[in-house]
Parts: sequence; structure tokens; C-alpha cells
Amino acid sequence: MKLTASNILLLMMAGALATCAFELYGQVVSPTLGFSRLAPVPLAASVFKAIAGFSSKEMAEVLHYTAGIIGYPIGFAFVARPIWQKVAPQVPWYAVAVAFGTVQWVFALYVLAHLIGGQPAFLGFTGITYAALWGHIVYSLVAIGVTNHFMLSRREN
Repeated sequence: MKLTASNILLLMMAGALATCAFELYGQVVSPTLGFSRLAPVPLAASVFKAIAGFSSKEMAEVLHYTAGIIGYPIGFAFVARPIWQKVAPQVPWYAVAVAFGTVQWVFALYVLAHLIGGQPAFLGFTGITYAALWGHIVYSLVAIGVTNHFMLSRREN
């Protein structure tokens, strides 16, 4: 994927839609089904405090939404997608999305929340751990699905 204005907008749109799906899953679907409600902003707050040295709920919100709208889509487009296309292009996008969502989950709950934010590794493998896994998979399915749909649409025109 080339770094063009239209591709950046596409990635941000896919990231925004995927973030909405993540939030919908985490705040509505998961608790409605009897599972944990996701709390990404408090986790982002612990990361922000560890990095900046002070607490700010507003900056934690910015960190969470920036990761969802910009960070993860760019990570997929410029790291994971080229690897997928080079190593296993025959693997369907939805299988790649499940794998990428799982990698996001490890990054969020182990690297960010644990190593940087000081939380227990994978939040102690409680109910929120598994709700977060499904939330990141939902996020990736939406982000990668939207990106692939619009990239295919461009090729057909």
C-alpha cells in the first residue's frame, strides 16, 4: 500500500469504523451476553501515566482513539499486510484479521498494559482478558474488511 492521501483517509476511516465496532462490542454486546465490559481508557491511562508521569483521563482517551483510528491501521497496512502478501497471500483476509486481532490483543494487554502500564500480565487472565481478545478480533475484522472492500472497489473502477 502506497502512502497517498486517499490511502491514509481509507486507513483512518477503516480504523474509525473498527473502533466503533470495538466500543459497541465492549460496552454493549459483551456485557449483554454476560461477559465483561471492556475498559480500554483506564488501561490507556496507566500507560499514559507511566510514560508522561502524570494522570490525564483526556490524554488516555486520545491515546486509545489514536491507537484505534491511526496506529493499528498503519501497523497493519505497512507491517502485517506486506508480510501476509509476501509469505502467505493465499490465506483469506478474515483469517489474517483474526491473527492480527490476536497480535493486537497481545500488544495491548501484555506490552502496553503490563510492561509499560504496570498492570498484571494479560490483566491476570480474568473475564476482561477474553472479552478484550474478542474485541480486538472484532476490531481487526472490521478494519481489514473495510480496507479490503474499498481497495478492491478501486481496482474494479
